[in-house]
Amino acid sequence: MSVGSATIPDFSTPPLELPADLEPENPLWRFALAFWKYPDVQNSCLALQNQGWSVTRILSAAWLALSGRIFAGVEEATVTEWRNRVTVALRSARKSLPGNADNCQKLRTGIAGLELEAEQIELALSWRTLMTNNPENTYMQGRDALIITNLVAAAPTSFVDDSARPLLNTLAETLAHFPKGDHQP
Repeated sequence: MSVGSATIPDFSTPPLELPADLEPENPLWRFALAFWKYPDVQNSCLALQNQGWSVTRILSAAWLALSGRIFAGVEEATVTEWRNRVTVALRSARKSLPGNADNCQKLRTGIAGLELEAEQIELALSWRTLMTNNPENTYMQGRDALIITNLVAAAPTSFVDDSARPLLNTLAETLAHFPKGDHQP
């Protein structure tokens, strides 16, 4: 609905329902925090995100590859709905603000913090899916092949654009040398 040049949001959509036993501090979240510390990982993930990829799907695929498990690319509707209705909305709001305006810096920083919290919940939802929909299967083609296979399975479509390949290779190289720790599956 529009009033003059302003658009009034549609609040008729019911609020999302999250599982009562959601675990935001899970191994996938700890992995995401450790993996994100690598500047090449951040740059590659954000570049892929700008091409329509979901960073949550990339992180889920990467995390499973470290344990020799195949990423099926399947998400529960709750994960996708949370991403579309909450995480993407916050990201869009943050990106809408002028980055160089001092009077918006506090708001921009606040929204960025909320976006990170939304991503943590999104990863918690994804983790639940991974624990129930990705059985303990072992990939027999080798770890490096599994890493690439999983990353490709995280693509938004069945076709992976040539511009995504170097970014995926950067992520795969980092994963191939990623240290073991409590963030492992």
